[in-house]
Amino acid sequence: MQTGVTMNTQAESMDVHTARQPKRSNWLKWLRRLHAWVGLWGAALGLLFGITGFLLNHRAIMKIPAARMEQSQVELALPDPHPADAKALAKWLQSQLELDREPSKIAAEPAKEVTWADQSIQQRAQWRVDFQSPKNSVSAGYWVGNGYVSVKRQDANVFGFLTRLHKGVGMGVGWVLLADTLAGALTFLSLTGLLLWTRLHGSRLTMAGLGLTSLMLAVFFTVDSL
Repeated sequence: MQTGVTMNTQAESMDVHTARQPKRSNWLKWLRRLHAWVGLWGAALGLLFGITGFLLNHRAIMKIPAARMEQSQVELALPDPHPADAKALAKWLQSQLELDREPSKIAAEPAKEVTWADQSIQQRAQWRVDFQSPKNSVSAGYWVGNGYVSVKRQDANVFGFLTRLHKGVGMGVGWVLLADTLAGALTFLSLTGLLLWTRLHGSRLTMAGLGLTSLMLAVFFTVDSL
């Protein structure tokens, strides 16, 4: 009788385990599909950020000359009367240079006293206006009282353009939000990849070892660079 009860208990346990298998299989199938679709959403932007991130990461150490900015500088005579303030100067520059975007920065530094060669000198007020886009940047500097404004322009090549896209230079809110979705997708892929690894491979010790090794290397190289 005891043997019969034991066999019945084992059979019931196997039935419960067998019933759970389809649920586990369906859950993993759903997780894999979701992982794949999220990966597809971020594939194009991920490729862009991956290539430009590689260029940015190695531009100083390996001296990769891929991203370049061609510079030019001119001095523009100001109209009479001169612009009354930095905002008026920005509007005049927009019209004069035919710029189709709003200034990204308008700054006005008041006059102040500075020390140069052990002498105190009264420095005039300075206005600065910057216009940024992924393709180029225009920076203007004006010392109040001068009859001209100095304008520096930088034009990016193809890799410079991609690099500025990576950093979001001159981009609007839409691009920032789109890049945020990529960051969210990468976070989601990391978490779902972790779940898939533990459920499909089962070697949690190996998973923990890989994760800790990656984290320790990141901490080591960060501390070593300080």
